Amino acid sequence: MNILVLKMGGSVLAKLPDSFYETVVALKKQNICEPVIVHGGGPEINQALKEFHVESKFVDGLRVTTKEVLDVAEMVMSGSINKKIVANLQKQGGTAIGMSGVDCKLLQAEPIDAAGKFGLVGQVKEVNVSWLETIMEHGAIPVISPISIDAAGERLNINGDMAAAAVAEALKAKLALISDIPGVMENISGKEIVHGQLTKVEIEEKIASGVIYGGMIPKVLSALKGLSGGIKESVILNGLAPEDIKKYIEGKQAGTKVVMKKEEEQHV
Repeated sequence: MNILVLKMGGSVLAKLPDSFYETVVALKKQNICEPVIVHGGGPEINQALKEFHVESKFVDGLRVTTKEVLDVAEMVMSGSINKKIVANLQKQGGTAIGMSGVDCKLLQAEPIDAAGKFGLVGQVKEVNVSWLETIMEHGAIPVISPISIDAAGERLNINGDMAAAAVAEALKAKLALISDIPGVMENISGKEIVHGQLTKVEIEEKIASGVIYGGMIPKVLSALKGLSGGIKESVILNGLAPEDIKKYIEGKQAGTKVVMKKEEEQHV
């Protein structure tokens, strides 16, 4: 099964054109690949937290999650956003099933930090692959909200990029992190360039120098983590230009590919 996990962050979701969903449905219908969607919901969660007067802060790009924050995050992501994505796919003639990591213990997790610095934030220990395969085999596109559950039945919030990397790893799939920019960009001699490929060492250097910052940090780190865990390939693509997804699948240059080492180094 040729599977492509598409991670859509909250900041890009509101901007995605109908043609994005049309492209995803076409991938499935034309048997080009099996799309699986994992989404976030940052801006909508922030808005809802503001409306409910619930305070939240970020540490190292991850939201510190109290029980109050988790309740709002689950309502927004597993409720509102998840169903919007399902509706958008079905509007384009696809069949989609929305679920969170809590359903069927889809994303079994444990706290990310024993010291509790991040609160109720988890990391995926196991993905219920058989349920995802059943959904795909029956002609539907899985749409996953990254709220998860631990062994004691406690809900945990998982960073969407990290959840997507874990799903791709479990499915031995390629991972496309959908952004609202063409890839990892850098200003060199007054000119904005898009890096076609970045290695682990280059990413670490660019994080240290501040070229890669904010929400792009968990994206590139998740892309790297997935590679070491069995993902075939990771790429950061522009969802506002859905033709980039098709280009990428066809092996053409699109977005920023994230690799452990450059190809010539891998053969040394």
